[in-house]
Amino acid sequence: MNEIPLPLADRPARWPVVRTRVLHRDDWVVVVREDVITRPGHPEHEFARISVDHPGAVIVLAVDADERVLCLRQYRHTSGHVFVELPAGLRDAGDEPAVETARRELQEEAELAAGSWRLLLSTYPSAGLTNEVHEIFLARELSHASRGAFEMQHEEAEMETLWVPMADLLDAVLDGRVRQGPLAQAVLAYDVLKRKGDL
Repeated sequence: MNEIPLPLADRPARWPVVRTRVLHRDDWVVVVREDVITRPGHPEHEFARISVDHPGAVIVLAVDADERVLCLRQYRHTSGHVFVELPAGLRDAGDEPAVETARRELQEEAELAAGSWRLLLSTYPSAGLTNEVHEIFLARELSHASRGAFEMQHEEAEMETLWVPMADLLDAVLDGRVRQGPLAQAVLAYDVLKRKGDL
């Protein structure tokens, strides 16, 4: 068994790709492709892997002065649920910094602005299937900000907003009543950092 080098960290790598074919490409964000790859040093052993190319997303844990979290209820067709979620959005605006996307999404979805921003986590939600990365931000010092001309469409047009005490939201995550991944990660990270005195 190898000793773990410190600091413990993921590392970039890319195994040889023999060939690629696009299985699906849409006008939204998703490309599904099949790569035939080999293990390094074993070119004779080819095998296929399906990958979903995705621009990534931002998620905003907006916490007010009373330790309440701005949550949304949103229908998700693929999963067949109305989830309790956090404001979030795709990183589909080119090279826009993640925090700027987060600011825009908080304003568009929740009509809020924040005076304080902090990156809580950067995660791969399903590293074996997609290259999507979630940048999860903490937003504090909240104030009203009109969404202006932005119009909610599709599922967003039916979204509800609600303020939930952080303690209640943490209990809901730990009890398995609220299961949306980025929300759970954000709430758990917030709780750990708070206990460590880092917030």
